[in-house]
Order: sequence, then C-alpha cells, then structure tokens
Amino acid sequence: MQMDHVERIVHESQLLAMIISNQFEERGVHFFTPGELSQQVAVMRHDAGKVIAPHVHTPAPREIVYTNEVLVIRRGRLRVDFYTREQTYLTSRELVAGDIILLITGGHGFEVLEDIDMIEVKQGPFMGEQDKTRFEAVAQETIRLDAAFKG
Repeated sequence: MQMDHVERIVHESQLLAMIISNQFEERGVHFFTPGELSQQVAVMRHDAGKVIAPHVHTPAPREIVYTNEVLVIRRGRLRVDFYTREQTYLTSRELVAGDIILLITGGHGFEVLEDIDMIEVKQGPFMGEQDKTRFEAVAQETIRLDAAFKG
C-alpha cells in the first residue's frame, strides 16, 4: 500500500488524525483506520464492471465517546491546525482537492486558504454548541505548516 500517501498525526502515542492524500491510487479496498475506531475510513478503487453484492448492515450497538469527523476536500485549500485535548497547539497541515482527513481526537481548527468546497461526515445526532468546546486559535506567527506528503 502507498503508505507515503497516508499520514498519521500522532502526539504522545495518541492518534489525532489521519490524512489520505489525493495521490493515493491503489486498486481494491483499503481501510486506513484501526478496527476499534468508531469511524472507519476506506478508499475503494475498482474497474468498471466490478459488482459489490447487495447487503444490509446488522444491528450492532456501539458506544461513542468522542465525535470523529471526516472531511473530503472537493475543491480549494484548507489549513488544519492540530491541538491536544488540553488545547495546546501542535502543528498544521494543508489539504487540497481530493484529500481526505479523519479527525479522531484532540482539538482542531481550520483556515480556508482558497475558496473551499468540502464534505463533512460525522456521527450524529448533532447537539449544536453542546457538541464542542471552543477555544482561542493559535497566533498566525506561530503556525508550523509541516509538509504532509512528498508528491
């Protein structure tokens, strides 16, 4: 698998996020997330004519502690700032069209760098402002925009 196109953002052995580059092009089904996460992300790439058998999902009660979010960047550029759960700034990454990010734990903030069109997927039900704790963003002069991919 093209692991150079998948980045794991880790702080003190805790997985904060996973970024799947728009350059990931492996054929087949590739799950990137560990099985114990409450949100699973896969990239699927098949040739025309591939048949995926009809199916239903069986009931499976699950306990969700933290809301995970998946963002799919359709157009534009987005900077993602990563924070610890204690709201300490860590690092930033830039996402472009076709990139996918799974935000798992810790904090995060965003700045739209170029007009953006993106899709967000997360567990529900959404609880409005009770769903999150807002805090002060990192100062612009301290942003560390680390290169995520060599592509």
